[in-house]
Amino acid sequence: MPGTNHPPPPFSTILTTTTTTSEAEAEPSTPLTPIYQGAEAHLYKTTFLDPATAVALKIRPSKPYRHPILDRRLTRARILQEARCLQKLVKEGVSVPALLGMDWEGAGGGSWLVMEWVEGGVVRAALDQWEGYIKGLERRENKELGQVVNADEEKKVRGLMRRIGATVGGLHKAGVIHGDLTTSNLMLRPVGGPVQDDGEGSPSMEGEVVMIDFGLASQSSADEDRAVDLYVLERAFGSSHPRTERFFDEVLVGYKESHRGAVSALKRLEDVRMRGRKRSMIG
Repeated sequence: MPGTNHPPPPFSTILTTTTTTSEAEAEPSTPLTPIYQGAEAHLYKTTFLDPATAVALKIRPSKPYRHPILDRRLTRARILQEARCLQKLVKEGVSVPALLGMDWEGAGGGSWLVMEWVEGGVVRAALDQWEGYIKGLERRENKELGQVVNADEEKKVRGLMRRIGATVGGLHKAGVIHGDLTTSNLMLRPVGGPVQDDGEGSPSMEGEVVMIDFGLASQSSADEDRAVDLYVLERAFGSSHPRTERFFDEVLVGYKESHRGAVSALKRLEDVRMRGRKRSMIG
């Protein structure tokens, strides 16, 4: 990975090997702000090279319950896979965070990535707020979903869905499979300044759709892999956003328009759906 294996960034990162979590200590000029802590990785907001440049620092801590040699190999393979996918997508012009630095043999056996900090919120939050707004209208006006969603609201949601489909299409066109496509791994980056939103009423759905979290990503152009990626996203809408599920076809329209290989992937999606329904019936 030429150009990305930089020395550690300008903060002191200490990964412990005695627990399953990592401890990060920072110099006063570059505080680490915790954003997310999961089983496989921890995400922080900090700065890199320039104190005014905010970045996302993703740390994969070592696993003390694994054999040290196996742990290093697995951690190295996963962080390199994620880095390669990000580099490839940036090169192809897909909206993802730019990779700024990495180390696959960090202190304590862990590894880290430094990426561009993406301003904005996740798509899930925007859709949750929109569904809350619609639910409130239904309750106040004693009407059903189709009666309270006017043309402007419908156009707004459909537009977001199309942009999501186009972004996923760009991902697949570049030969990358995300592996965990959910609305929590899609962000809306404001275009032309931050969006003013008071948290009440109908939320804005403007902005560039940016994909994040490529910890499970892989490189593949197989229709089966693309279809499974789409199916995971479809199921995410069905379980998390029931009021917007009926607009999911717009995601597929945006996807179909994005690249020539989309048609065969969408055909395979039907097979994947069928298998998913059979599994649901069997339990």
